[in-house]
Amino acid sequence: MLRQYRMFAAYNRWANALVYAAAAELSDAEFRSDCGAFFGSLHRTLNHLLVADRIWMKRFTGTGEAPSTLDAVLYEELEMLTAARQAEDERIVAWAGTLDEASLAADFTYRMVTRPVGITQPLWTALAHLFNHQTHHRGQCHMTLTALGKPSLQLDLIHFLRNEGREWM
Repeated sequence: MLRQYRMFAAYNRWANALVYAAAAELSDAEFRSDCGAFFGSLHRTLNHLLVADRIWMKRFTGTGEAPSTLDAVLYEELEMLTAARQAEDERIVAWAGTLDEASLAADFTYRMVTRPVGITQPLWTALAHLFNHQTHHRGQCHMTLTALGKPSLQLDLIHFLRNEGREWM
């Protein structure tokens, strides 16, 4: 299971880079256009993904910034958001590299953002959510890009594995 989560961290970084490269090709109006995704625009969806990752990483590591709302806009400008995303992805990859099987299996307790109640579950399940959540909202980013008439992105895990991620096969 440990190797799988390290692979997901690498995949996550790769897929985010593709989405951000596509976002960089948009006009500011397109970037901020509400295309019907859960958070509306690509701008707000990418901010949400960074917010959620920071919340989870603060829970996992005890360090870093953790916004108090899931819809916070951390960065108005794509350039700053891109730099913050790259730094967070590197942080996730590095942290995943420190994990061992015992830490993945151990119980993990945190407080929800939406309701301040404690939740206890095995760390591996929370980590699975982190990566699944990224995939879920990247799908909304993809939908937003195609709704704006942009080319479809190849974000499949198997595409990553067959190309840039061959070390994980």
